[in-house]
Amino acid sequence: MLTNLESNLLARAEVLGIKARTIVEGLRVGEHRSPYRGFSVEFVQHREYVPGDDIRHIDWKVYGRSERYTIKQYEQETNFIGHILLDASRSMLYGEGDSNKLAYAKLLAAVLGYLIVHQRDSASLAIFDDKWRTILPPSSQPGHVTAMLHALETTIPRDKTRIGPLLHEVADKIRRRGLVFLISDCFDDVPGLLHGLRHLRFQGHEVTVFHVLHHDELDFPFEGMVRFEGLEDLDRYLTRPPLIRPAYLRALETFLKELQQGCEADQCDYVLMDTSRPLGDALGEYLARRLRVKRL
Repeated sequence: MLTNLESNLLARAEVLGIKARTIVEGLRVGEHRSPYRGFSVEFVQHREYVPGDDIRHIDWKVYGRSERYTIKQYEQETNFIGHILLDASRSMLYGEGDSNKLAYAKLLAAVLGYLIVHQRDSASLAIFDDKWRTILPPSSQPGHVTAMLHALETTIPRDKTRIGPLLHEVADKIRRRGLVFLISDCFDDVPGLLHGLRHLRFQGHEVTVFHVLHHDELDFPFEGMVRFEGLEDLDRYLTRPPLIRPAYLRALETFLKELQQGCEADQCDYVLMDTSRPLGDALGEYLARRLRVKRL
């Protein structure tokens, strides 16, 4: 599946690209703003010349007017690191074929990794359930995409999810500001999850939550007598869906509202991903929106 990524999807996303809206740190010249002052292409300000400065950056026009040596300072453009966090708990197994939540989430992670590395930035991949299962450190090498695809292909869900504490671990571990993409159905303690996201934002990271849900979970279209089996708690319930649909939809609305408003309050991007919708359309809209939003 992932070794032959959909060419039209990648083509659309590749044109739009992923650009950091906020100031990010990097180690080499790239396409994104850095908090450091350097000698790049975008002029920022003048400062007084001090011994040791490169005389090539002296502004001789200013010297002609004031007889003072000043240096042109520019904003340094750098690369970023995109940290992709993928939920591979058992609740992600719901759905069949392309609408399966985990298959959809894997493809999303693969496309993000491909885009980041393709534009010569660095991507990392961390796959989790109640603990970290696979961690690939950041790299911008083309072969890193292959390693990411292999990790995604071989991932098998095992346990419940435990997102909040793991996000705190990420926030404590990552020192360089960058982008964090959380891909999950977010079936966990919402206040704890939001607290973890807040920690990442406090550390200066730009955070996007891709909330992956199956259309059945959003619409609850079941009829007749249905037995529901839990994917994580293993409980079973035999019931008539029309009788519980109103209560289910109210609970779902409360869940989505709490998560979305919590993300917005902490300035995290929230993107609801319905697996019945082509990934290219959903991801294309997200990337286009990022380009329209003014960088902070």
